[in-house]
Amino acid sequence: MYDVIIIGAGPAGISASLYTRRANLKTLVLYSDKSSLEKTDKIENYYGFEDGIDGKELYFSGIKQTEKIETDVKKEEVVNIVNEDKKFSITTSKNKYMSKVVILATGNKKNKPQIDGIDRLEGKGISYCAICDGFFYKNKSVAVLGNSKYALSEVNDLINVVKDITVLTNGKDKPEIRDDRIKLETKKIKEIEGKEKVEKIKFEDGSKMNIDGIFIAEGVAGSAEFAKKMGAFIKQNKIIVNENMETNIKGLYACGDCTGGILQISKAVYEGTVAGLQAIKYLKDF
Repeated sequence: MYDVIIIGAGPAGISASLYTRRANLKTLVLYSDKSSLEKTDKIENYYGFEDGIDGKELYFSGIKQTEKIETDVKKEEVVNIVNEDKKFSITTSKNKYMSKVVILATGNKKNKPQIDGIDRLEGKGISYCAICDGFFYKNKSVAVLGNSKYALSEVNDLINVVKDITVLTNGKDKPEIRDDRIKLETKKIKEIEGKEKVEKIKFEDGSKMNIDGIFIAEGVAGSAEFAKKMGAFIKQNKIIVNENMETNIKGLYACGDCTGGILQISKAVYEGTVAGLQAIKYLKDF
């Protein structure tokens, strides 16, 4: 039986673990998918790094940091979480665990389209966060791939920074666009082209579009599935928490991108810290 199990090894989850483990709570961090932080080529807006830092380096540095204080960290896919009378049963692809507290910190699951070139050019013109990377495309031509409200919110974060912007639906339904500055392209995409960085979009009909960057925003990112299954309150696929990062279920906390708001490392670290401290407080009266 663990005192705390944290789902997710990004800035929010690791920050929470640093506090729970230092409070001598038996803590397990579970993770599986490649983090959006790990995919980031360079971070230049986080405190303490004068010349910026590689996202992958920062990601794995965090994992090593919590392992150093004897937090259990395991790369296992979580497939189910069940709330069982003040305890939680967590089933992974390999094991089953019990815990008194669960902290959801898996970020927002990005729906990656199966298009040639996306994997190869991630961090080289392919991005998953407009507010994080939009500055790098000042006065450049960009596209947002997606047709949901999430995609349009990414467009709104970019439109006053970039030279021009196109919404790519990749053959799916057209979104409702009310701004004349936003272009719309509905053709199905065959490939993203470029040697060292994104250069062109090639469509199924053979036509091409010159482009400097593409922001992936298909569907709605969501680590909310686990929370939904347990009966936690969700709004627009974001987990609803109070100022203590508590959900409506006792012992269940959420922090980081899955709670909405700005998708920034600093915000994730703050919320992870709050969740960890509140979990400590909760377990004192357990």
